[in-house]
Amino acid sequence: MNVKRYQADSMTEALKMVREELGNDAVILNSKPIFTGGFLGMFKKRSIEVYAAVDPQIKPAKQVTKQKTKKIAVKAAETVIEENRFVKASTLQKSEPIHKSNEVMKELVDLKAMIKELKQVSDIAYPEPLLPVNELLVGHEINQTVQRDVMDKVLENWSQSHTAFSEAEILKHVKAELVNRFANSKNWGFHSEKKYINIVGPTGVGKTTTLAKVAAHCMLKQNKRVAFITTDTYRIAAIDQLKTYAKILNVPIEVAYNLEDFQKAIERFSHYDVVFIDTAGRNFRNADYVRDLKNIIDFSVDMETYLVLSLTAKQKDMEDIYNQFSMIPIKQVIFTKADETSTYGAMVNFIIRNEIGVAYITNGQNVPDDIEIATPQLLAKMILGEINYA
Repeated sequence: MNVKRYQADSMTEALKMVREELGNDAVILNSKPIFTGGFLGMFKKRSIEVYAAVDPQIKPAKQVTKQKTKKIAVKAAETVIEENRFVKASTLQKSEPIHKSNEVMKELVDLKAMIKELKQVSDIAYPEPLLPVNELLVGHEINQTVQRDVMDKVLENWSQSHTAFSEAEILKHVKAELVNRFANSKNWGFHSEKKYINIVGPTGVGKTTTLAKVAAHCMLKQNKRVAFITTDTYRIAAIDQLKTYAKILNVPIEVAYNLEDFQKAIERFSHYDVVFIDTAGRNFRNADYVRDLKNIIDFSVDMETYLVLSLTAKQKDMEDIYNQFSMIPIKQVIFTKADETSTYGAMVNFIIRNEIGVAYITNGQNVPDDIEIATPQLLAKMILGEINYA
């Protein structure tokens, strides 16, 4: 059994040291703040002391079962108890005052309590109260680096707290850390700065319905005059669907079969505040599809483009779709079908990796309902189950 003691300025730094030396199979046995240095009892430096352990017989490449990991942690914690008992007792016999024995006993009691805790859980990478939320992040298939960063920061806050976190406090800290991970994606919510709003995306993601919802939002919330142009002439049903929405919302619509039709539609709608452009849904793996858009739509006009992605898609598909449309400047993404999945990790991973903002989240077929303005807080609530669209 290999038990190591680490001292660092923060829990994040300590965990990094543990992983670098002991690997990913290491387990955290105990952590506490300590104070060193100072002058006349003042200006002491605060740091974190961490005990970690790993079984040297386990090969890094091998997958260790949770039961095996639990036995390792329990055995390691028992080793720490024996080492503390011997070291502290020896020190007391030599020179330490008797009242120090209370501190020794307290540490031994804490470690014994920790062993009891370890025997009751199946995953001991974090203290027991943090395990449910850690499993929740893992269950959402959030990128391992992101998941660890969030949990390590929460663990650091936990270690620095003088009292144990309640469940509500744990969720509060996790939510705050998730929101922080979206800091580089600054463009959140729908803030249209252009007259022409172009909606693009692959087939089956609900572009036309989403366009109608956003148009209704502009009419009802912003009191703007709205018009529709559809370039989706591949399917008669698609034209009929948008015409139905146009009739419900009482807005005009034009069908553009080519660039000339598109320019005529622009002239007709010159006095409207916002013109929404619906595009055909095609196989995103076909590069000709995006090029065809440029033969129908004049992207040189006062236009911004929104990419619609389904939350039921795999992250790899999201990345491929985004890359395929990269020849068109994408302002933001709109995620649809939040009601058709309970796993949102692909969305989190995609946003953080591409540092792109989100305009809306849609969660059903009802127009103008079933759409919400996207915020980092909304996404964090979705991850933590505080909002359930199913």
